[in-house]
Amino acid sequence: MLREPEAQDRATVIELLASPEVGTYLGGPRPRDELERAMPGAPSRRPGRFIVDLDGAMIGQITIYKETGHLRQAAGKAELGYLFLPQTWGRGYAAEACAAALDWFAGALPGEPVVLATQTANVRSMRLAAKLGFIEVERFEAYGAEQWFGMWSPVALSD
Repeated sequence: MLREPEAQDRATVIELLASPEVGTYLGGPRPRDELERAMPGAPSRRPGRFIVDLDGAMIGQITIYKETGHLRQAAGKAELGYLFLPQTWGRGYAAEACAAALDWFAGALPGEPVVLATQTANVRSMRLAAKLGFIEVERFEAYGAEQWFGMWSPVALSD
């Protein structure tokens, strides 16, 4: 189930961001004490931020909104991002939840494309992007690694 963030999700959001496994392709884990200070209460709510809930417990989060430009390729475009607890990897939860978020986005902003960037070394993320229907636009070097940049278009998928 996708839902808005709630106060009970704070500990799991911190766990996600502090996880060495989750941070492998994101510049590394963030220090837990820094995260504790930065998030004194409930995780922020905003349109396009979803908590992935399995049987009443948070297992991940998905964001899908226009980026401010951490990469020039994504500036001004809606970008899909996802983080899941390592113990949930390989079970199809990310594919199901991301597909639902893309469906939501296509309904909210018909015809708008969505972009996704990931390191080419992140094989799981590359497989997920392909499964979701993202088409490679380019590869480039950033953050000391080769990056893959793809685009998903609801118009192209329905043709």
